[in-house]
Amino acid sequence: MRLIGKYAVVTGAAQGIGEAIAKRLVEEGASGVALIDISPEHAKEAASRMDDSGKIAFGFGCDVSNQERVGEVFAEITQKFGRIDILVNNAGITRDAMFHKMTDAQWQSVINVNLNGVYNCCQEIICGMRERKYGKIVNLASVSAFGNMGQTNYGAAKAAVIGFTKCLAQESARKCITVNAIAPSYVDTEMLRQVPDEVMQRFLSAIPAGRLAAPSEIASVAAFLASDDSSFVTGECIVVSGGSYM
Repeated sequence: MRLIGKYAVVTGAAQGIGEAIAKRLVEEGASGVALIDISPEHAKEAASRMDDSGKIAFGFGCDVSNQERVGEVFAEITQKFGRIDILVNNAGITRDAMFHKMTDAQWQSVINVNLNGVYNCCQEIICGMRERKYGKIVNLASVSAFGNMGQTNYGAAKAAVIGFTKCLAQESARKCITVNAIAPSYVDTEMLRQVPDEVMQRFLSAIPAGRLAAPSEIASVAAFLASDDSSFVTGECIVVSGGSYM
């Protein structure tokens, strides 16, 4: 119960890693958790799964690449909660292709959601955190930032998220705001379950632990970074990869 009295926002929170993180924040005692997803129905359904009281978790529909819509939703959340203490930027998409076959649309859509979405959401909360001299920002990166075939768009966006994290951490440290990133490798989500068996076996062979990560294992790291247990940890990128990246 490390988050009693804290109010959090998690993007991309209707399923997978995002839902696991939001659920963990509720379990850690957060007073309010806003789940943002591009589908308002899915966001509300996820909120009800983790909080049947309807008093702690709330779902909101928002495309994080749409700056105007992000402003509207964060204003609504701030009005409901009074403030935002924790922001977890998890929303992301993939549009994989070898670079010589990649389209402009595949490039732009991934950059807009995975990188510009982080910028848009941080812009909405940073001034309030600076005024209150408190805040926890957790950005989801990926080991693809260090190189992965067929993901020049995704890898570029996630590498930029790591750089963004470190720069914002330097700017914010004197205001008691920590900014950190998590770089997972392969996580057992619905999206990954759709890959062919031979591809999955190749993934598993590259992981010394011999298995995929559970979303809850990423959520446990996010909960630590969102809590005061990590008060002297900032500007870091924590790799959660089962040993596949050392």
